[in-house]
Amino acid sequence: MKLNYSPIPSVYQIKEILHQRTYLVNGKLKIWNGSTTNVYSTISTTKEYDRTLIGNIPDLGKEEALEALNSASAAYDNGQGLWPTMKVADRIMCLEKFVQQMILKRDEIVKLLMWEIGKNLADSQKEFDRTVSYIYDTIEAYKQMDRDAAKFEKQSGIYAHIRRGPLGVVLCLGPYNYPLNETFTLLIPALLTGNTVIFKPAKLGVLLISPLLEAFQNSFPKGVINIIYGRGRALATPIMETGKIDVLALIGHSNSANALQNCHPKKNRLRTVLGLEAKNPAIILPDADLDLTIKECISGTLSFNGQRCTALKVLYVHDEILEEFKKKFSEKVDSLIFGNPWDENVDLTPLPEKDKPSYIIELIKDAIEKGATIINKKGGELYPNFIFPAVLFPVDKSMRVFQEEQFGPVIPIVPFHDIKEPLKDMAESSYGQQVSLFGENTLTLSPLIDALVNLVCRVNLNSSCQRGPDTYPFTGRKDSAFGTLSVHDALRSFSIRTFVASKDNGYNNAILKELLQTGKSNFLSTDYLL
Repeated sequence: MKLNYSPIPSVYQIKEILHQRTYLVNGKLKIWNGSTTNVYSTISTTKEYDRTLIGNIPDLGKEEALEALNSASAAYDNGQGLWPTMKVADRIMCLEKFVQQMILKRDEIVKLLMWEIGKNLADSQKEFDRTVSYIYDTIEAYKQMDRDAAKFEKQSGIYAHIRRGPLGVVLCLGPYNYPLNETFTLLIPALLTGNTVIFKPAKLGVLLISPLLEAFQNSFPKGVINIIYGRGRALATPIMETGKIDVLALIGHSNSANALQNCHPKKNRLRTVLGLEAKNPAIILPDADLDLTIKECISGTLSFNGQRCTALKVLYVHDEILEEFKKKFSEKVDSLIFGNPWDENVDLTPLPEKDKPSYIIELIKDAIEKGATIINKKGGELYPNFIFPAVLFPVDKSMRVFQEEQFGPVIPIVPFHDIKEPLKDMAESSYGQQVSLFGENTLTLSPLIDALVNLVCRVNLNSSCQRGPDTYPFTGRKDSAFGTLSVHDALRSFSIRTFVASKDNGYNNAILKELLQTGKSNFLSTDYLL
């Protein structure tokens, strides 16, 4: 099908191509004169469809990757560098300086979010604003952590001053679906706790980092944050092979995480903070409020076209309400509006990966060959940069759409009669992030909740799966995650408890007293951070 072409409002037009020619290493914005990679948007600016060239980025290689690694290693200096030994208050000042400059770039970054990954205007604005709130919330949480540590403990005649210290050099790789927010949920706590960082932006959503390069450069000491562009295999692999990375922070696919970990020569020394794929199910019981359930399942399956790790990717529907659910859900899916990100009341937007529609078609064809049908009228309608959501029924384990994380607009419905069926599937699944449970009978819900909390890490009662609020733990079991991300937990994930111990005697106590009075030690301090 052809797109319904409409003129692009002036405020959202790409007036000129963004030629990103610099990368940040050792506190300098270095100019790149080598090969570059074009960045295209799947959004077309003409009636005859064609992808739009919106910019290009440096295609750096091994030499530049190792240059960034050496910069971060020198800045950390085995824990003796300026940044890891700096006072908490001073690190916070650097981050506050950065976020104040970041806020000035809101409109530019929101526009790039729309063009690069097709996220609608409201969600793009929400991603930016949520990221700013996350930074300030993380600062407050770190202040509280520091306040809680501003004391001495005494056990068995030994004083201890316990704080959290940095882990070392972090390699940070973010995802394309939340290239600002989820990337910064790794980047910000890693920096704030005193680590130095090498950051490679995602393959999509890469240009939106460009407006922030100068802010990164002038807010942090040299070498603390290094930003490089290029293919992950060309950059991340040689960095990992050196064994000099202390923390791999990645949100993406488990295959990438496993491959990078296998490159590291000293795996026992490598910490990992991983947010990986998921196959979150909804379990819809016979007593579920259908109107509420359908509303939440629409949001859960198709918010940002289903391109979220927290999306609902399979719907288990009890056979007592199956026919009514199928009818109402399919009608609701067909009523959704497809358009460009800035269009009014748009629900569905262009897919940023040019090959994603053909992949979704493969899943649909495989399911149909094995007995499923498309039960919504508009399901599978193909556009140059989109495929309309297809609701597939009945789906079973033999189908690829049941096994694979589709990460796009196709919705499998699996009927069930005995609750043991979805529980068994979840137990056998490689994933264990979240589940949505719809129903109201507490006698039924109670044992289900008790079982589900041991299969996943979050049970959403009568609501779709989601990450927020950011103060709540975000993690998963099995291949879905390693480590916990939330405002508080992320600070712990990127740090380690370390302390100074001293036997309780006059000699040591006099030394401690003088250390505290002089205030020369940034670690050994009982100053209360307001």
